[in-house]
Amino acid sequence: MSGYGKYFPRSEKIYVEGSRPDIRVPFREIRLHGDNDNLRLYDVSGPYTDPSYEPDLKQGLPAIRSEWIAERGDTEVHLSNVAILSNADKAFQGLERQPLRAKAGKTVTQMAYARQGTVTPEMEYIAIREHVAPEFVRAEVAAGRAVIPLNINHPEAEPMIIGRKFRTKVNANIGNSALGSSIEEEVDKMQWSTLWGADTVMDLSTGADIHDTREWIVRNSPTPIGTVPLYQALKKIDDDADGLSWELYRDTLIEQAEQGIDYFTIHAGVLRNIIPHAKKRQLGIVSRGGSVLAKWMMDNDSENFLYTHFREICEIMARYDITFSLGDGLRPGCIEDANDEAQLAELKTLGELTKIAWEYDVQVMIEGPGHVPLDKIKENMDLQLQDCFEAPFYTLGPLVTDCAPGYDHVNSAIGGAVIGWYGTSMLCYVTPKEHLGLPNRADVKEGVIVHKIAAHAADLAKGVPGSMDRDIAMTKARREFRWEDQYNLSFDPHRAREYRRESLPPEERDQVDQHYCSMCGERYCSMRISEEIRKS
Repeated sequence: MSGYGKYFPRSEKIYVEGSRPDIRVPFREIRLHGDNDNLRLYDVSGPYTDPSYEPDLKQGLPAIRSEWIAERGDTEVHLSNVAILSNADKAFQGLERQPLRAKAGKTVTQMAYARQGTVTPEMEYIAIREHVAPEFVRAEVAAGRAVIPLNINHPEAEPMIIGRKFRTKVNANIGNSALGSSIEEEVDKMQWSTLWGADTVMDLSTGADIHDTREWIVRNSPTPIGTVPLYQALKKIDDDADGLSWELYRDTLIEQAEQGIDYFTIHAGVLRNIIPHAKKRQLGIVSRGGSVLAKWMMDNDSENFLYTHFREICEIMARYDITFSLGDGLRPGCIEDANDEAQLAELKTLGELTKIAWEYDVQVMIEGPGHVPLDKIKENMDLQLQDCFEAPFYTLGPLVTDCAPGYDHVNSAIGGAVIGWYGTSMLCYVTPKEHLGLPNRADVKEGVIVHKIAAHAADLAKGVPGSMDRDIAMTKARREFRWEDQYNLSFDPHRAREYRRESLPPEERDQVDQHYCSMCGERYCSMRISEEIRKS
């Protein structure tokens, strides 16, 4: 990929420099026609859309944060026994780097710096991206109301923030399964999802070569990468939950930490005393992580080892600046189970764990449901803010009906727009095939775009700085019948152009006809008449 190409015509990558030359914040600038101002958009596609950049997947992206990390003087090179477990092919060796961790007695998290009153280069970078003051970024991170998921071993990642006072973000899930996909395919999905606007990517691989797949994704990702460490831990014991142990899980955490994973989904809130509530449900426990841990607890007559060893997990997270994404292992899997005792009991436990993590200056966001009807969404958001002390909320949807297979992305985006308006910080995308099979490239694009629209709608409702600029530009383009600008201001210019082309008579499909209204397609209509009245 060189530049934005056919996907975003008349767009170019620009950079805004901060207080120092190595703070270069990317934006996608749309060149509008006539004397109209160009529009700058938040951009997460990484250097791949910079025409001057020549990608080499075997070398990975430029380590833009290396100097920032080094100059703080609180890290050291560390190669543990866990880190060398990889059996990477020789072709992957160019991606290897020596992992860092915090020096003894030091905490290297963005929360720790924020609480000390320090505005880091990462915070300044984010402030430019979000059109806010650097001090505002620092204060929100210090208070725990926002997180900056940036492992010190992922210096290639461009700093971003997740918090309800900032732009609503979107996560895309990728990863191989037992059915198989190549490392190349998963790296391509990561690049493809970020091109269309995925702010973070979760590698949920459960198939072969998990370690090497993750290495390639991290080294080539401009956005934060998340995982569910339990998946790889299970793979190491052939998916036999009986073989799970704290030691196996701990080693998996460290392995992934040293590769550079930015946030971990950890299902530490699924407790023995909550499982009886889940048994009353119509669909029980639908979360893979939640169900595995529930089975382990019942089989071993023991408490969840992620809960009992939570402080040790915090110590690991603090060494690398990894953000907790405290998992909703008891999320409702159907509308009838929404907001039940199991879900809300787990939410209170996640609040308890949030307080503990903050003792270690470890950043936290909370994962949310699940299937929730529209009338119960606000209650979900209000309870999360109350029980989890305003830590950012990261939600799967919510899906507002159980009856939309094949249209799960739309189902999810409806709930996502509403809960985003009420205060959710990040939406996890759902693809059309969520309940039907593995997503392909087209499904990834569809899922990202539909959820970007939902996130944008939420930002407009919340009044996020700069969110209205795109709509104002679109309104002006429509009023002036500038078709090309209307296409290019949309979330998917190619589809907008093709749909418009299909609506025209065959003899006019290869030309832009300014005589047709951009609202209804007619030559004379209320839009055109009102414009004539406005000008008279």
